[in-house]
Amino acid sequence: MALFGAVAGLAEEMAGTASRLKKRAAIAAAILAVHEELAEEVGLFCLYLAGLPFAEADPRKLNAGGALLSKALLAVSGATGEQLTAGYRKYGDMGAAGFDLLQLHPTSQTRDMGHPLLLGDVRDAFAGMATAKTTAIRAGLVEGLLRRATALEAKYLLKLMLGDMRIGVKQSLVEEAIGVAAAAEVADVRHAVMLEADLGGAAMRAFGGTLAEARMRLFHPLGFMLASPVETPEEAIERFTAKPVKVAKAKKSKKTEESDELLVAEIEGAMLEDDKRTTEGTEGKERSTEATVGVQAFLEDKYDGMRAQLHFGDAEQVGRVAIYSRNREDITESFPELCEAFSEASGELGGLILDGEILGWDFQHGVALPFALLGQRIGRKKVGNEIRQQVPVVFMAFDLMFERGKLTLGLPLRERRRRLEEVVGALAEKAVSPLVLTEHAARRHEAQARMFGGDEEAEAGVARLMLSPSKLVESAEEIDRAYADARARANEGVMIKAADSVYLPGRRGLAWVKLKRELATLDVVVTGAEFGQGRKAGTLSDYTFAVQTDAGELLNVGKAYSGVTDAEILELTEFFKAHTLEDHGHSRTVEPLVIFEVAFNNVMRSDRHASGFALRFPRILRIRTDKPLGEIDTVARVEEIYQSQVDKPKDSAKAVKGSGQAVMGQLR
Repeated sequence: MALFGAVAGLAEEMAGTASRLKKRAAIAAAILAVHEELAEEVGLFCLYLAGLPFAEADPRKLNAGGALLSKALLAVSGATGEQLTAGYRKYGDMGAAGFDLLQLHPTSQTRDMGHPLLLGDVRDAFAGMATAKTTAIRAGLVEGLLRRATALEAKYLLKLMLGDMRIGVKQSLVEEAIGVAAAAEVADVRHAVMLEADLGGAAMRAFGGTLAEARMRLFHPLGFMLASPVETPEEAIERFTAKPVKVAKAKKSKKTEESDELLVAEIEGAMLEDDKRTTEGTEGKERSTEATVGVQAFLEDKYDGMRAQLHFGDAEQVGRVAIYSRNREDITESFPELCEAFSEASGELGGLILDGEILGWDFQHGVALPFALLGQRIGRKKVGNEIRQQVPVVFMAFDLMFERGKLTLGLPLRERRRRLEEVVGALAEKAVSPLVLTEHAARRHEAQARMFGGDEEAEAGVARLMLSPSKLVESAEEIDRAYADARARANEGVMIKAADSVYLPGRRGLAWVKLKRELATLDVVVTGAEFGQGRKAGTLSDYTFAVQTDAGELLNVGKAYSGVTDAEILELTEFFKAHTLEDHGHSRTVEPLVIFEVAFNNVMRSDRHASGFALRFPRILRIRTDKPLGEIDTVARVEEIYQSQVDKPKDSAKAVKGSGQAVMGQLR
């Protein structure tokens, strides 16, 4: 029988091991041991070690948040809420706090440790949690697991249920270990995981010799390719003309720590080869690693929307549409009009996966709405006609990941772009849905996953699929002009993508770069500090800050936690502890003595802060020890920056609603 204690013990060992090679060897040995003991549970072992309660392709959710887990832990341990709070503040991690609490009560009469906790027991409990109809049932299942667990097992059960093991073991390392344990190629393991989004299934395939039989299926998110930031057009040109570093291969005879870096390079090379293998027509082709002359890059506007991946057109699941966010969460229900538009749109093109941006869209003027308005829709479980009309949305496509049953990731961007243009051309007139959904149409759509006939005026559709404009550029001057034009269109900046680049899921490299120039910075004063999580546990590392009114009143305008060094965090923690005005447990109100210079993406109006504004993505540039409190920036300065933004939202929501009504008028 396979014990969950094997996962917990190995996880604890990994948390204290720094060497990647040592971790891989230990994980591989443990995987092999589980396979030899009970082959059918090797997949569960790999999943749980990687911090995954279910395979990525499995839509089930545990639905167990921090509040539920806290109550269950207190019920099992007999500890007080104050003790749990103190433990959480110490570690920034409920699992570690739970370990301490259960060690304090090892002989609690409510504990049942007579039956060892098996991997199958955890699987069954997780399945029950995913289908439980009440919170009480779900809580009872959690308590049942914790009562049978040792303190160490409870520590990693809690971490697993929260989705963050924090042991320095990413899924990619488990994939490598599977390859070692099963004597399979790591690239083949990764390929199977990418196609089927099932790490446990890939482990079973590796030992069964069936990795080559893995087949791509829709409705699980692939990793998104990411862009690296640049500050000037010249830097972008330099990135694209720099000679690439040749991939070095690790010598198997070396056992030193230096071989860790070589191993990473070898794996990255394997990933590139794997991506080539995922598409038609790329087998056996070698790409030159020499620098090319000049620049061949596509330039697109960088939109201030929500990056998303759109899956639809599967012949086996007719009418199904799925939308995934950048962090791979299913956000389909927040955008029902996109589901309506794409449910019958693929036709003869077969299954499709598009990469793009969900944008709030002003149909009257043909421009994107500011993110501040789109943000009103994110996370909504129910989207009615009022929000559909106030913040209409479109899908702005800029890449093609899957078409006609094949991944296109290994094709050069110029070919993916050509195919994307054909797809959008074929679908643009079909991918429509009404701005306002009548009750009659809503009933039919819910029953049949589509709309047809009915009130032509009320149900007239607007186009929901757009193609991101793109053009080839060859010089810094062209990029600079394009950036100015993009900002004039109220977009964030520009993306520059190498024309011959392949699509590398989940990776940030030099093939794609983004140019976004920061607005003027602000000098602000810290008014509050919170304890961090993970490696920042026990330190005051999240800072709320304020600007001043003309009368000198301090009004909060934002919160930041990035930009200061670990050494500065330790110094600030001691300082803020000594200058605390109010201690709220996890957070503190502090004396306004520390001045930060902060950068940010833009300024939004907000009811969350007393200033009436909020900074989007603020980051600390430096601690201003040279500036007194009286010289920090003012609310008037924040207002000035806000008004200078070409992409600021209209101050009246009625104006946005009016835009939607104008569209309805045009349709009539």
